[in-house]
Amino acid sequence: MADESDEVNGGDASEENIKLSLEVQVESPSACERHVTVTISREDIDRYLDTAFTDMMPTANVAGFRIGRAPRKLVENRHKQEIGEQIKGTLLMDSLGQISEEQEFVAISEPELNLDAVEVPDEGPMTFEFDIEVRPEFDMPKWEGLKLDRPVRDFSDEDVDLQLEKMLTRFGQLVPHEGPAEDGDYLTTHVVTTLDGNQVHREEERVLRVRPTLSFTDSELEGFGKLVEGVVAGDRRTAQVTLTEDAPNEDLRGKTVDIEFEVLEVKRLKLPELTEDFLDEMGGFESEEKLREAIRANLGRQLEYEQQQKIRGQITDSLTIAADWELPPGLLKRQSVRELERAVMELRRAGFSEAEIRVRENQLQQNSAASTAQGLKEHFILERIAEEAEIEAEEGDFEKEIFLIAAQSGESPRRVRASIEKRGLMDVLQNQILERKVLELVQSKAEFNDQPYDPEPMDVEAVYLAIGGGEGAASIPDATAEDASETVEAEASS
Repeated sequence: MADESDEVNGGDASEENIKLSLEVQVESPSACERHVTVTISREDIDRYLDTAFTDMMPTANVAGFRIGRAPRKLVENRHKQEIGEQIKGTLLMDSLGQISEEQEFVAISEPELNLDAVEVPDEGPMTFEFDIEVRPEFDMPKWEGLKLDRPVRDFSDEDVDLQLEKMLTRFGQLVPHEGPAEDGDYLTTHVVTTLDGNQVHREEERVLRVRPTLSFTDSELEGFGKLVEGVVAGDRRTAQVTLTEDAPNEDLRGKTVDIEFEVLEVKRLKLPELTEDFLDEMGGFESEEKLREAIRANLGRQLEYEQQQKIRGQITDSLTIAADWELPPGLLKRQSVRELERAVMELRRAGFSEAEIRVRENQLQQNSAASTAQGLKEHFILERIAEEAEIEAEEGDFEKEIFLIAAQSGESPRRVRASIEKRGLMDVLQNQILERKVLELVQSKAEFNDQPYDPEPMDVEAVYLAIGGGEGAASIPDATAEDASETVEAEASS
């Protein structure tokens, strides 16, 4: 455990700007944690007390004396506890502010401080302690002149056809199908999971699309397509799945559960025709050619995202070789949500469908601790490069990001911005902008080896459902049979 102490002595002429005489001891339980013990001198306490009572005297109301005329000693005796609490808060805030300016660590969370345990003593110095999470200290690796692989692709008419089909599923109509289910059909099912014969979780009337793999937030069922191939209403199918080590239900992490699908109904998707009215409804397109041009541009944005992810991975792999920091479990747990929100925001900016986003969300949630730890390490390093290169997020950057997210969601930029601000995600958006700028800077000084890019086939059906139960098992509503009876929402477009 590393210890260090620091003494700060005041000296400014005006009383308001006189620094506190602090003795600061910093212990480092881990790379991202600091335990700080602060001692404030008696002289500083007396100075703050004197200032507080001086400010109180003109308005002090003591029985038997006119307002502001009571002897100071009497006022001090009467209001000792009140003023003590008042200067306690001021001393704490001023101390923390001074420490943040003078210590070398960069805080990434608010201090954990037990205010009830802090007292202003009648005699002697005042001492308090707090824990704080900080950015780890590390030697900055060389990031200029990296050799990087870059995926490239010229999108063909066939690529556009496939993307158009995915897009049209958002507007398709589900119609009853009397025959056996095939790949791409939709099943309305009851989903029940059990362990040793005891029910773990039950979902009523869950709509699932038949795909080779079924992804949950806490597990994956490979071979789902084969399992339900040919089913009709009334059929049941069973399988086993193993929950991940990051499953919401901590008691079942890593355990294998039984899962049963009771098929209530089979439906097939009927795609709409590209009429003039429908093209206008989709986004005001004048013709099918204009729609295809927009799709090709969207594919370009998705390729740009894949390039950024591929390059980001290579850059951070190079830069995090020595980043073997131990990250506190509490930090990982809190940041897992922010890391997921950042990833989703990037995907929406890149123009991916809700179904594609859901697949990647589930992948992140299934490996939450590992993906969060890697994301944090990447962020710490990219943040350091941004500071050294004096890269900042400007208002125009925010407007561009929000516009691109709005274009994918179909909402106005004003509504998207309001939603981001309401959910407290502007800092996530800012980090996303900074990291993208840093990656662009690194790429501008890198050597590239272009490699063909083949998009991964959409053979995964992902649902926001933790089949092991636990907190967050169904925190995000998904399509129900009633929702799917008329149209297939964006979530089901795959």
